[in-house]
Amino acid sequence: MHHPTRDRSTERPGTTVRYAAVMNTVVASAKPPDGIDDSHIPDARSLWHRASWFSLAVLALLVGCALSGILGGQPSPVRVAETVDVRIAVKMPAVIRNGEFFETEIVITPKRDIAELVLEVDPRLWRDLTVNTFLPAPAEEAFKGGAFRFSYGPASAGDPLVLKLDSQINPSLFGGTRGAMTVSDGDATLATLPLSMRVLP
Repeated sequence: MHHPTRDRSTERPGTTVRYAAVMNTVVASAKPPDGIDDSHIPDARSLWHRASWFSLAVLALLVGCALSGILGGQPSPVRVAETVDVRIAVKMPAVIRNGEFFETEIVITPKRDIAELVLEVDPRLWRDLTVNTFLPAPAEEAFKGGAFRFSYGPASAGDPLVLKLDSQINPSLFGGTRGAMTVSDGDATLATLPLSMRVLP
């Protein structure tokens, strides 16, 4: 309904209030169109009419998954193996998505002098991965006994060796990888750390 514009500058005090009261009465007494009654008007106070419980449950599930880290995105855990001879700590993602870049930090701390410190990596751990950076570079690299071997020469007790790897998940990898890293003194095994990483689409 169109209402003509009124010049309110000439109105006496109280006129505007009376005009608003009349309009409210007109609106309140207006009847809905034929075929429409109060049952067709949802109660705005009711949560059920604004969103279904199923939608809210799905939203809560998605938010819960994101906060729990089950879909990735959380800080990488540190996994440790320790013996009387050496301690190895590896920080790498537990859950990651296909195609992502990630960093691995390896800290090897001898508890005694080691004649030839060797890091062995199970090739299954690096299946369908591309290792872009490996620092510091080893003195020798080889594949022996079913494992990649990286030799860093003599190591003194209490002097940690810190390694940094930058890698990427290849598009063909799905499901994840599982293997181990082993610290040796030459050919003598000192400690073995099982590792795994879950890869999501």
